[in-house]
Amino acid sequence: MSRISPIDPSTATGEPKELLDAVQSKLGMAPNILRIMANAPAALKAYLGFGEALSGGRFDAKSREAIALAVAGANSCEYCASAHAAVSRSLQVDEPEIAERLRGRSSDAKLDAALVFARQIVDKGGLVSDEDLATVRAAGHDDEAIVEIVANVAANIFTNYFNHVAQTEIDFPKVALETSRAA
Repeated sequence: MSRISPIDPSTATGEPKELLDAVQSKLGMAPNILRIMANAPAALKAYLGFGEALSGGRFDAKSREAIALAVAGANSCEYCASAHAAVSRSLQVDEPEIAERLRGRSSDAKLDAALVFARQIVDKGGLVSDEDLATVRAAGHDDEAIVEIVANVAANIFTNYFNHVAQTEIDFPKVALETSRAA
């Protein structure tokens, strides 16, 4: 059971209702994470806005989901691992590749470099080295891509930490992570 109560879309009113109705319309459901975020409409709007903005960036949906999986794995967030694995499956990513992405790796060399860099950002609290930047650049990622990787990592850290605090009940097929850093 979640430590923060989710908002029921059927009984919500005002701005939470408007936001959850928009989510329901777009996704066909209102995931528990968003139902809990609806307690603070400003937080939910910020999250949705960040995601919308990044969807217009350089990285396609599969790549953004890969970064989300890498960050979820790094932060031991089972909710995000489960949600992003489900989305990845809908994008035709196979189970072995999903497992690799949760470990911050990929069978695609360029995506692998982005995921390794994303994990370095998480593991080093953003204090990556010049060598880390040189490595991701050598794999073909320019400054625009690097900035977008950082932005995607930041957006996913928010949801990972949010779920750790809320202990959001998983409403996707559950993905068990190999190790847990969370207390």
